Amino acid sequence: MKIRIYYEDTDMGGVVYHTNYIKYCERARSEMFFRSSLSPAINDCHFVVKELNCDFKSFAILGDLVEVKTEIFEIKSASIKLIQKIYKNKKEIFIMNITLVFLCQDGKISKIPPNIREFFKLNI
Repeated sequence: MKIRIYYEDTDMGGVVYHTNYIKYCERARSEMFFRSSLSPAINDCHFVVKELNCDFKSFAILGDLVEVKTEIFEIKSASIKLIQKIYKNKKEIFIMNITLVFLCQDGKISKIPPNIREFFKLNI
C-alpha cells in the first residue's frame, strides 16, 4: 500500500513523526480487509497487538511517497506474527515485527477462524 506523507504526518522539521510509521502499518493491514470487502472486526472479535518491535532505519519527509509491504512470519491457532516494512524509493526505511492475537469482546483470546487464516495466506 502506498502512502503520501502530508504535513500532518510530520514534526516541526518536516520529518515523519515516529509513531506514524506504526499507524501506516496498521492502515495497510486494515486495507487488506477492505480491499476484499471484509472488516477487520470479525464476529465481535478482532486482532489486537500483543507485541511489536520497530527498527527505524531511515526517515521520510513531507511529500514523500512510501510503500508498506507485509509478510507472514508465523500463524498459530490464535495469533499471527507479521513483518511489515516501509520503503521510500525502494529503500527500506522501517521494519516492524508484530504479533497480533485474535480477541473477542468477552476479553478471551480465540482461535482465528479458518477462512481468516486462509485470507491472510492469500492476501499477503
